[in-house]
Amino acid sequence: MASFASRRLQKERAEWRKDHPFGFSAKPMANPDGKGQNLFRWICGIPGRAGTPWEGATYKLTMDFSEDYPGKPPKCKFVFVNGKVLFHPNIYPSGTVCLSILNEDEDWKPSITIKQILLGVQDLLDNPNSASPAQAEPFQLFTQNKEEYLRRVKQQAKDVANGGQKVAH
Repeated sequence: MASFASRRLQKERAEWRKDHPFGFSAKPMANPDGKGQNLFRWICGIPGRAGTPWEGATYKLTMDFSEDYPGKPPKCKFVFVNGKVLFHPNIYPSGTVCLSILNEDEDWKPSITIKQILLGVQDLLDNPNSASPAQAEPFQLFTQNKEEYLRRVKQQAKDVANGGQKVAH
C-alpha cells in the first residue's frame, strides 16, 4: 500500500501536469537503474523573472521529500553552476535554499504545494532576505556593493543559460 507521502506526491504530480506556471518544470527524477521514477526526488526548473538580472535562464533545483512529507518540508537545493554554488545571499554553500516556507520551525504548512514552493523560490531570487543570510560573499555585496552584486548575478544567468548546471542523479 502506498504511503501518505507517496499518494500526496502522486496527486501533486497530476495537478502540476494539468496546471503549472509558464516556464517552470517539476517532475520526479529517474531511478539510477533507469527503471521508473523516484517520487521522493524531483528535478525542477525555475525561470528567472523577466526584467530582473536573473532573466534569460532557468535555474535547476532538486527537491528531496521524506516519508514525513507533507508534515515536513522538502529539502530544496540548487544545482551547482560550473562547479560553484548559486550566487545568492539566501543559498547555503551546499546549495540548500534558505526560505521560511521550507523551514518546519518557521512558516512551513502541510498545505503548501510544490507550485507554491517554486513560486516562492523564484520570488526569493530577485528579493533576497537580508535578515537571513546563508552565504557571506553574495550577502556582503548585496548589502554593500549592489552594482557588483547585480553584475555577478547577470554573469551567472549567462552561465546557466549556456548549460552551466549539470544534474547528478
